[in-house]
Amino acid sequence: MRILDGIDSPADMKRLLPPQLEQLAAEIREELITGLSRNGGHLGPNLGVVELTIALHYVFNTPEDHFLFDVSHQAYVHKLLTGRREQFHTIRSPGGLNGFMLRGESPHDCYGAGHAGTALSAALGMAAARDKMGGREHVVALAGDAAFTCGITYEALNNIAHHTKRLIVVLNDNEWSIDKNVGAIATYLNNIVTNPKFDQLRERARSFVELLGGKSAVRMARKAEEAAKSMLWPSVIFEELGLKYYGPIDGHHIPTLIRTFEFLKAQNRPVLLHVLTEKGKGFEPAIQKQKKFHGLGPYDPETGETKPAGQRTYSEVFADTLVKLANLNDKVVAITAAMPNGTGLDRFRTHHPDKYFDVGIAEEHAVLFAAGMATKGLKPFCAIYSTFLQRAFDPVVHDVCLQNLPVVFCMDRGGLSGDDGPTHHGLFDISYLRSIPNMVHMSPKDEDEFSDMLYTAMLHNGPIAVRYPRGVGPGTPVKDVPRALPIGKAELLEHGENPRVAIFALGALVPMAQEIARRLDGQGFSPAVINARFAKPLDVEMLEFYAPTVDVILTLEDHVLGGGFGSAVLEALNASGLTTPVVRIGWPDQFVEHGKPDDLRAKYGIGVEAALGKLRPFLAVRPVVKCTTDDVAD
Repeated sequence: MRILDGIDSPADMKRLLPPQLEQLAAEIREELITGLSRNGGHLGPNLGVVELTIALHYVFNTPEDHFLFDVSHQAYVHKLLTGRREQFHTIRSPGGLNGFMLRGESPHDCYGAGHAGTALSAALGMAAARDKMGGREHVVALAGDAAFTCGITYEALNNIAHHTKRLIVVLNDNEWSIDKNVGAIATYLNNIVTNPKFDQLRERARSFVELLGGKSAVRMARKAEEAAKSMLWPSVIFEELGLKYYGPIDGHHIPTLIRTFEFLKAQNRPVLLHVLTEKGKGFEPAIQKQKKFHGLGPYDPETGETKPAGQRTYSEVFADTLVKLANLNDKVVAITAAMPNGTGLDRFRTHHPDKYFDVGIAEEHAVLFAAGMATKGLKPFCAIYSTFLQRAFDPVVHDVCLQNLPVVFCMDRGGLSGDDGPTHHGLFDISYLRSIPNMVHMSPKDEDEFSDMLYTAMLHNGPIAVRYPRGVGPGTPVKDVPRALPIGKAELLEHGENPRVAIFALGALVPMAQEIARRLDGQGFSPAVINARFAKPLDVEMLEFYAPTVDVILTLEDHVLGGGFGSAVLEALNASGLTTPVVRIGWPDQFVEHGKPDDLRAKYGIGVEAALGKLRPFLAVRPVVKCTTDDVAD
């Protein structure tokens, strides 16, 4: 029997002897590698925090004590140790465990997350509330070095010493987010790690922490601290911000981690522990291919091989088209916020390294950076997931749209993001962008139209956004030379014969509109089908052409209904004085759980049958008015 099979709570683990903890770590790695091979997930990050998570749970007591994992995609080990071992095989599958921390999933998940940079601010809020209420629980924020490129993290660091006397920050340094970390912060942390004086001090610290315990260890640590005062401490930035810096220490040596956490647990001041870990540790394919194994689909647990996609994804079409545009226009530049792999810009970087900019996990800065570039005549393509662009809403309004600057927002994962769940679904960008003056917002029906939209965006002299789904499209070949689309003009796909229904579909749901039309054709209704293309500006001319003659308008969008494309149609009809009924198909006013897109669409009524059912009351047989002879005479 594996040791892991007997761990149903952190209390079970605390009874283990040190050699058993090492065996437990090996078993957890095996569980991660084999368990995630079926559904995929964030393998690399979790392999890197096995010993660190074991040590945290060995020293602290959740749920009384609180752990906050920044992003929380590295919380799988935490889930295994907190009563969810038997459900672990369900992670990221419909109805199963979420791939991130989720407050409703377990009392051990004190704070939900899915975006970077949130842990320190939330942890400080918890610590300040604890202090105000007279509590004694410990609050530990675990953040990767990539999260320290995020502006929110520094806003929190600036306030920690002013608002609490007791907080533990663990800086998990593995030199990676999804791609290799960039910028001065990454260089700064590397300087700490490679400083020979720190290497000597780290070895001494490890020795006394292993040999001593309790008050003796605390006294020895204080002596070592005083002795080090004469050294040039490259960690001074944290000291100046009011956090006592410790480390760097080996994040895979369980005895050192346990003794260090015991020591930090006794401190009555904010502290920062710098821990060095290896992303993907224990699985050679994950070490060799860090980007791939940050987060991936099903794979072979022996070799790490995955099945090829078979056709280009929208992200790849984006990157390949942008390469063409950059070849044509020397003003084109590409910006990513630490997502070159996810957005496909690693392909662009190969061809145009001088036009590629990675600003780290800093979406707000990315948009402001793009705005500055645009004022100097460049054409920035800012590639940020729909769900992450939410973080930069103010610069989009204040810095880009207010000044009417020609920045292109390329919003990958527009729509459902499947297994990643509510923190990653891009279901709000139409509503949060179409209300902003000067903004143009468009969505392609296929890969070729997507290429055309990117070309159109390059030519447009103002803010413009294009949203596109995760994964592959319908497989439409992309022509060699893209063409410009007229701004705000929809595409008529089917006119129908005396249509009683006009279907206006946006983006990825155009194929669904065509299937609905085929079904209605079979029932004798011959609907019109319109590829809307633009959520803003809406093609009012097309809408006004059909609205007076049809019985009902159907709108389809992979977006929440509130404030979305269907809402734009209703607003336009109202402004035109038209009262044609509108049936809207889209996502409800709630956060949608993780799951397979087809299953979720079926559950929430975003499909052909649901649309036909909602249309049926409007397509009943029209009443026949019988005329009498008196009527004729009149």
